[in-house]
This record gives sequence, structure tokens and C-alpha cells, in this order.
Amino acid sequence: MAKKPKTSDNTIAINRKARHDFFIEEDYEAGIALEGWEVKSLRDGHLQLQESYVLIRDAQAWLFGAHISPLSTASTHIHPQQTRTRRLLLHRRELDKLIGAVERRGYTLVPLSMYWLRGRAKLKIGLGRGKKQFDKRAAEKDRDWKREKQRILKGR
Repeated sequence: MAKKPKTSDNTIAINRKARHDFFIEEDYEAGIALEGWEVKSLRDGHLQLQESYVLIRDAQAWLFGAHISPLSTASTHIHPQQTRTRRLLLHRRELDKLIGAVERRGYTLVPLSMYWLRGRAKLKIGLGRGKKQFDKRAAEKDRDWKREKQRILKGR
């Protein structure tokens, strides 16, 4: 049986601001430990990654600040915490590499997107450095120039 390619309909949420604020050098795929009501909410697309971040504590990766709003029909008997801390599931080798990069070299872990892969929710984490204001302006200038160049070439 052929492997189904990852398409945009598998995507739950994207953190667009992450690539604007950080130079992302490496991507990692992590599983995430969720409760039942959270999975139902994710299937309905109720997730915000804008102000979330990843920290490493006690040799484990944790997702802070991700907002999963509960469904009114799925969470009648429980009192859900919308922004609770969620554990990320990574291999030990990956964790060791990330710990070294974050603690020794000053990198930051940023959640980039969440998507479904074979029925399981996966979180794409970016290892990156923060951009300064002049870096953001330079990136915007390059983007504008590329857009203008395409417009000029299209007009010919």
C-alpha cells in the first residue's frame, strides 16, 4: 500500500509568526500527550499556537501556552484547562541534541505547526535563533523586491 502524502488537509494549525520572529535552522517532529477532549477539539480545528513555546525541563520537552478550546458537546463532565502544559514525545537522542543546542548554544525551540500523521497529532518544532528588528526589515525588503520583480517580469 502506498504511503499517503502529507497534504494541507492534515494540518491543524500553523504558527505563521514563528518564521517572522526566528531564523529556523532545524525542524523536529514530536508526538504530543493529549487528553480525549483535546483530540476531539483538534479534529474540529480548535487550536492556537501563536503565543506558545517549548521548554526543556527535567530532560523532557514541554509545550506551554498552546490554546485548545474545548467543544461544548465533548467536555460536559470534565473541567478542561485550555492552556495546560503538554508533554512532547521525542526520542532520547533528539532530546539530548536539543538540550545541548538550547543550553550551550543559546537556541530557542518554537512550535511551527501541528498536523495529523496516520491518525496521531504531531507537532513540528523549529530550532532557531531570534531575529533582531533590522533582520525583520531586511527580510521584508527582500520579499517586497521579489514580489516587484515578479510583477515586472509578468508585465513583459
